[in-house]
Amino acid sequence: MSSVRCHITISLDGFAAGPNQSLENPLGEGGERLHEWAIESESWRSQHGQEGGERGPDSAVAEQVVQNVGAYIMGRKMFGGGDGAWDESWRGWWGEDPPFHAPVFVVTHHPRAPLEMQGGTTFTFVTDGIEAALEQARAAAGDGDVAIAGGASTVQQYLAAGLLDELYLHIAPVFLGAGERLLENVGDPTLEPVDVVASSRATHVRYRVVR
Repeated sequence: MSSVRCHITISLDGFAAGPNQSLENPLGEGGERLHEWAIESESWRSQHGQEGGERGPDSAVAEQVVQNVGAYIMGRKMFGGGDGAWDESWRGWWGEDPPFHAPVFVVTHHPRAPLEMQGGTTFTFVTDGIEAALEQARAAAGDGDVAIAGGASTVQQYLAAGLLDELYLHIAPVFLGAGERLLENVGDPTLEPVDVVASSRATHVRYRVVR
């Protein structure tokens, strides 16, 4: 069976996004600072059709986390477009060629027809919960892994339900003070560190979730 894994960036005080998130500022106040390690890396830029960037530990991590991913799961907030019934003109944050290049299953309370994008990405909207989304994602992933792409609430649900096999935290040397804290309402999972990669921009700690 495919592995279910998640990689996500948090601040030193545990927030995956800053305060006052909005459509205009989806990462909240100061939240963009969390992802400097990725955005400045050569691998991340290449994945997003950009040139340049730094080589080094962060770039190696950015390349590693997308390897062998056959399907993604994300929450409604991660896909964006606001709350409530869908604005059909909203097609995600990433333009017509999203960086996933694989099936993406969006957990939501509001039905919507699948969105077939360029580059092999199709967004499928799942209204019957996280386990149904995982079942569909595993079927679509084949021999590949399923990646929980965020946001924080979706990661919390999979971790609390015992459905996550690996949690890879990218800890940025940033204090946000408030916002969306990642590790809340997750019960008492046992995490075993299996790898640590350090750079000047982040400390990357990969945990295995012990059953």
